[in-house]
Parts: sequence; structure tokens; C-alpha cells
Amino acid sequence: MATIPLSWSTHLSQRQPNFIAKPPRLTGDPSKFRHFALSCNHTNHGRDQKHDRENVENISGKLDRRNVLLGMGGLYGAASLVLADSPAIASPISSPDFTKCTRGTNLNTQKPLDVDCCPPLASGIIEYKLPPVQKMRFRPAAQLAGKEYYAKFEKAIELMKALPADDPRNFMQQANVHCAYCNLTYEQAGDPKQKLQIHNCWHFYPWHRWYLYFYERILGKLIGDPTFGLPFWNWDHPGGMVMPEPFTKKDSPLYDARRNQTHLPPVLLDLAYSAKSPTKPSKILPNNLTVMYGEMVRNVKKIDDFYGEKYVTGTAPNPGPGTVERGSHIAAHAWTGEATPSGEDMGNFYSTGRDAIFYAHHANVDRLWTIWRGLRGTKPKDYTEADWLEADFLFYDENAQLVRVRVKDTLENEKMGYVYQEVDLPWLQNRPTPRVKKSKVAATSGAPAAETVFPVKLDKVVKVLVTRPKKSRSKNDKEKEEELLVIEGIEVDTAKFVRFDVFVNDEEDKADELDKAEYAGCFSQIPHKNSINVTTRIRLGLTELLEDLGSEDDEKVLVSLVPKDGGDDISIGGIKIIYV
Repeated sequence: MATIPLSWSTHLSQRQPNFIAKPPRLTGDPSKFRHFALSCNHTNHGRDQKHDRENVENISGKLDRRNVLLGMGGLYGAASLVLADSPAIASPISSPDFTKCTRGTNLNTQKPLDVDCCPPLASGIIEYKLPPVQKMRFRPAAQLAGKEYYAKFEKAIELMKALPADDPRNFMQQANVHCAYCNLTYEQAGDPKQKLQIHNCWHFYPWHRWYLYFYERILGKLIGDPTFGLPFWNWDHPGGMVMPEPFTKKDSPLYDARRNQTHLPPVLLDLAYSAKSPTKPSKILPNNLTVMYGEMVRNVKKIDDFYGEKYVTGTAPNPGPGTVERGSHIAAHAWTGEATPSGEDMGNFYSTGRDAIFYAHHANVDRLWTIWRGLRGTKPKDYTEADWLEADFLFYDENAQLVRVRVKDTLENEKMGYVYQEVDLPWLQNRPTPRVKKSKVAATSGAPAAETVFPVKLDKVVKVLVTRPKKSRSKNDKEKEEELLVIEGIEVDTAKFVRFDVFVNDEEDKADELDKAEYAGCFSQIPHKNSINVTTRIRLGLTELLEDLGSEDDEKVLVSLVPKDGGDDISIGGIKIIYV
């Protein structure tokens, strides 16, 4: 597995943002606010909380920045000025105001939700600094970890479940962290007209990395082992494509009854799971390897396509997911959850953190981020924009202290103090071959031009011809620009499980066989507790695909959109080809 050189320097430079406070969000005389000087004194991780409280100067001339807290609505996290009358000015996503957490609203029915994900309130927030790494935490492959490891893991989860219900480290409280950040229960700190959602955008990886980081540290503290590491469900490897056995034992704290009981071992996890999934391992295994190759190699020549679309203050939720997020990540969630429309526990964003296997699942997603960065070599691995690096979130640490963290501190897992067990990557060399080389189906299909078809509901297979603005591109052209198929105006209800697959120049229409070069990728989502119609888009890489098909000189390509689940609830606005 590709690795990143270790760095033992863990104290990164601290941001010191300016901001303008909205008077309605503070108490007292607004005219006095401008006289406050904000102290950026930072505390070391794990320091005595009593000392922290005594360090606060409650005088009109100076206010410790750690206590500009919740009443500020999270504006303390902005890197740019956010004016009261101009919420749409671009700035990084900032930590939410916990005091304004709501049960959420079904925006399609305007009825309140019946689930309360809101966290306990805190009296102070500490600027989090990564502590010095004394010894790396080791995250093992779930299928390779032994009995001694699982005994320790089970004990940690048992102790977490035994914590008082109002302890933010309690098992259900930790599950609610995901529920609250992922179900539109918070408004954006800099734009109250928009809701906060960390999925389907460029914050998917860093937010979940922080989430697992603190979850792991809480477990380690409960069992007195600061080196404890979460297991990763190694579903991208044939040896790890079944549900790990220790999670299936009914007397284990790792067990969750709300799982699909037809998917217990030895059934293989389908990384393209839908209602129309194949059941034979002989099809699932090659499909899975092709899915992983597409998500990690073919479709991610540009970093936007791995991370997802940009998401800043003022951006509507769900601008667009990256390859892994909308593909294998969603499939594992849906495959594991109950075989019901709502899919609890793993198959619904509000409840997914209630299943202990969630954390093993996301440890693998996090591992894939590390692997992808390693595969990039000298190519860009991360965004350099402050709108990404300076985005911040709130979590409770292992001491039940509320801390503020930033994206910029997540980029290298070694600096956060953990590494993954190295295993083979069989998908890395699994470049698919075409069903038909140099197919003429685009010229003979009789399919209509894309511009004459959309918008359309995806209640059946839709085939269209898409014009390529450039053809017969040179090697130099391909290195400068990636050819991308853009499917835009994808409108879905977030309360529904949906999936559709995309094929290019496919003559045989074998929609359950994804292990061929004609398979371009997918869009999928699992249900959220809230219901809201969102419009999003995806981009699929064509450069390598067209090389494999022998279609680089073609003026048009035949694109097939194949609904696999919830097609009646999917609308497509258009398709085009761009070069980036």
C-alpha cells in the first residue's frame, strides 16, 4: 500500500480569523462588541478543564476566544468576513451553533422529524491541537484481527454503551454526531437560509476522519490503551468482502439486529448493491474489483472527482459526491442495513452510527483516502483553497471536552497518530477490457441526441447520443485535459434509496455485468431521515474508457442510463462532455 512519509511535527500553524458578529446572536449591548479583543490562547490537548475555565477573563475589555462559543452561531470559524446582510459571501463552512440544533424538518411535507440528534451543550470550546505522537495506533484489517484484539474492541464498545446517557462519549451520543451533521439539523453559521450537510461534497473525507479519530480515542481511553486502533472492513479485497464474523455474534456488543439477515457470512458484499444486484459470487467479485478500479483510478484523474464538489458558506446541500462516496461507500451502507425502504440502521444516515460496523466501514473509506493520495505521486492530492483547508467542525474528545478542528489537520493520517495494516490491492491492476472493441453502436443505435431528450424521469433505461467537442486527441492533449461525461440536474428525494448505472457504447445491455470497459460509473444515495428534493451532478472520466473501447476517433458516444433502484424518484436534467 502506498504510504506517506512520517512527520513527527504535529503542531500546525494556527489560523487567526477576523469576523463581524451579528448582534442578534449575542447578548448585551451590541455597541460594545467592537471593544472586545479576542484572545487566541490555545490549550494543550487533554489539559485540566478546571484550569481552562479559570483562564477565561470575563471582562468587557478581553474575551477568551474559546468562549465566543455557541452564541456566535459558529462565525468564529470563518476565514473571511461574513456580513449580516451578505450571507452569500464565500467563506469556509464553519462549526454549527449547537444551541440552534433542531429535530429537522421534512421539507417536502413541512412536518418536524421524530428523531432528536442534537448533542449535549457545552460551556466552552477548545481549539484542538494534534498531540505529539508517542506511538502509532494500528488499524488492522477486520478479517485478519485475532481474538485478543476483538476482546479488547468488544470491551471498549461495551464500556461506551454503559456511559451515562447524557455523556457525549456515550455510544448513542456518538451515533447522534453523524445524525446531526448529516440530516440538516444545523443551519450554516454564515448563512442561516442554508442547511449544513457534510455529505456529497468535498468535506466528506476530512469530516469522517475527524469523527473516527475521536471515536477511536474515546474507545482507547475507556480501556486504558492509547494505542488502540479501529478495525477496517476490508471490502475492497476478496478476503474481506463478507461481513466480519465478530460483528455477527448475537451476544457481542458489536452486533446489531437491524441488518439485512440475508447478507450474513458467507454472502459477498456487493459494491454496486441495488434491488437488481446479482447473487452469484462469480459475478459479484469481478464487478467489485472493477468498481474499485473505476473509483480509485479511472474516474479520479481530477481531484474534484475523488473528493466531490466544493461546498462553502451559502452553498446548498449536496452539490455533488465523489466516486467512492456515491459508489462503494453507499453500497456497503445499503447492503448492510435492514431490507426495508428506510434501511435502518446502516442504510439510513440518521441511524447508521448506531451499528458498530459503521466505524469499521468508514475506517476502510478513510484508508482508501490515504491510498488514493499515495497513488497520486507528484500530482495534486489536496485542495489549496482556504475554503477547504480552513473549514472547521465541532467534536467531543475523549475527555468529553468540546473541541474545534479543521480540515487542514487531517491531510496525513500519520500526523494524526495512526496507520493501517498493509494488504494487497487486487483492484489496482484490474483495468477492465471491452465487451466489443471499436463498437459502431453509436452510429447504428438510432438513439436520439441528448439535447432533445432531457429533462427526463429515469423510470426506464434512457439511451442518448452525446457529441464529443474534441476527438482524436494526442497523448499531450490527454495529459493536459481529462475528458469528462457530466450528468447534471440529477434531482432526487433524500428520503429514498436510489441508484443508476452509466454505460458508454454498450452493445450487449448486460446491466448486471460491470466488469467491462463499457461501465462508466454510477450515482447512488441512501435515505436520510429528512426528506428534501436536491439537485446534484456527477462527472465520469472518459479518457481511459474511450482508449479501452477504441473509440477515441468517434464524434459521438452512446450513453445508457440504467436505473437500478428508485428510478421513479430520479430525474435527469442533461448530459454533456467537457474537458478539464
